[in-house]
Amino acid sequence: MSSEDNLLPLIIEPEQLEAQLDAPSLLIIDVPLKAESHEQGHVPGAVYLDPKRLLRGEGDVPNEAPDAEALSALFSSLGLTRDTHVVAYDDEGGGWAGRLLWTLELIGHTRYSYLNGGIHAWRAAGLPTSTETTAPAPSDYRAEILHPEVAIDRVELTERLGEKGFAIWDARTRAEYDGEKGDNKRLGHIPGAVNLDWLDAMDKARDLRIRDYAELITELETLGLTPDMEVVTHCQTHHRSGLTWLVGKALGFGKMRAYPGSWKEWGNRDDTPIEK
Repeated sequence: MSSEDNLLPLIIEPEQLEAQLDAPSLLIIDVPLKAESHEQGHVPGAVYLDPKRLLRGEGDVPNEAPDAEALSALFSSLGLTRDTHVVAYDDEGGGWAGRLLWTLELIGHTRYSYLNGGIHAWRAAGLPTSTETTAPAPSDYRAEILHPEVAIDRVELTERLGEKGFAIWDARTRAEYDGEKGDNKRLGHIPGAVNLDWLDAMDKARDLRIRDYAELITELETLGLTPDMEVVTHCQTHHRSGLTWLVGKALGFGKMRAYPGSWKEWGNRDDTPIEK
């Protein structure tokens, strides 16, 4: 797989990945919610990534994206190079894998794919798994935030509320959205945001793959989200919305962004507008 040809589409099926396992420029990253999932059996050659490394981990909003220095260290430790094609997957239907791909987009590394359904789909297809640890060959990757527009901060989000052609997709549960549940100072949702739970973007009958595209587009259009809009997605910490950001990309939404501060930031301040 040379740097000129992107052989793999954004969303790939297990059989497509299996056919490319020997490609020298492929870096398969398993970013599971539970480390045991990786230990019990992963895609052969996949390297393990602790999802916590995709978060800043400190300050008032620890779920913010790490800075360029931390991302350089992270992706160097994983062996990323400019020519690498990353395939990400997880054990939970795409939340953490989506957060990883969003992070790659942030630093301008656009050669990436998502293994549809993750390890569940891989195992269900009867494909071989490995319990051997794959140690990445470290690289010297200098990350820069080349696409800052992939993220949106609280200030810009506040300024643009109610703007025509601008929409917010809240990927939390209905109870969180309605303000009946949550672990924050204030409960509810961002004014004007619409709610489609990230779990409702997964097909439980097909090993947690992304649901039928036509059905999803129809549902999102019913909520007022169309592919020509600028859509910001969020959840509590931009983990669940890792999947909804990816789903928007897969559905052909031209401008998908994410609010990494998410409700962790918005719901714990006194100056943010909130609806219930």
